[in-house]
Amino acid sequence: MIYLKLFLTFFEIGMFTFGGGYAMISLIRDKALALGWLTEEELLNMIAVSESTPGPIAVNMATFVGSTQGGVLGSLVATIGVVLPSFIIILLVCALIRNFLKYKGVQAFLGGVRPCIVALILATAVTMAASTLLSFTTVTGEFAPDVKGFIILAILVAIALVFKKIKKKKPSPILMILISAGLGMLLYSI
Repeated sequence: MIYLKLFLTFFEIGMFTFGGGYAMISLIRDKALALGWLTEEELLNMIAVSESTPGPIAVNMATFVGSTQGGVLGSLVATIGVVLPSFIIILLVCALIRNFLKYKGVQAFLGGVRPCIVALILATAVTMAASTLLSFTTVTGEFAPDVKGFIILAILVAIALVFKKIKKKKPSPILMILISAGLGMLLYSI
């Protein structure tokens, strides 16, 4: 039954991912590709849409994957599955927070998890960059640079640098998303 499979898959992802939505992307990618729910290209498009829409990226991705597999009910089941572990853990942490962080074991656990979170986010960034900009999806895959993607990336980096130099702060993520969407429409329609 697809709904149970969606719930259990996203419950597992929610249960064993530390570091938030970006750390979940690699697990969602692995599961969605392994189960044949999405292709690499569909996944990259879904990441872009999930990043561009309001809400946490992992919840948005769970909703989108669920909808592709089971419609509205599938999206609801997948979303509940990915959110439920965090919800339960946060309820427990809130109940115990006064005494929770003073234990050496808890501090050691959190100290050990931090590097893993950085590695997961970095691996996701490298995988997305290789796939998006170089069309490189497997170790033995073809290497085909996306010149338009590099142009968009270069323009966005230049805008961020100029903005930071002039305004002394980073540009708004919303502005950067809108600019990249406009550049994508312009360059990829040519």
